[in-house]
Amino acid sequence: MQVINLNEKFNLFSEQWSPKIIATLNDHHFKVAKIQGEFVSHKHEDSDEAFIVLKGEMFIESPEQTIKIQEGEMCVVDKNTIHKPFALSECWIMLVELAGTVNTGDSNSANLESTAGSKI
Repeated sequence: MQVINLNEKFNLFSEQWSPKIIATLNDHHFKVAKIQGEFVSHKHEDSDEAFIVLKGEMFIESPEQTIKIQEGEMCVVDKNTIHKPFALSECWIMLVELAGTVNTGDSNSANLESTAGSKI
């Protein structure tokens, strides 16, 4: 058992759209990331994905709607849902998803690093 200080974890990195694994719960990872600008449109075939906004605000665009998630709010994106996260200014988020889930899902974007996260 240990306490994890989220602010300390965010201070360990500056890159955006590069999730960092901070904890494991059963078969899920808790990841933190700094985001700004647009990410690639994608889906995850095997896992739901939770976005928790810790600082700032972000949006998630899907074919049906675009939602705004503000500081202190969260959203669960169901598996197989096409979605494109974006933030107009830097936003700090926590992700909760099945261990091994790659951030770009089914997308083959050459402009972004596909990663399941790195531990910090």
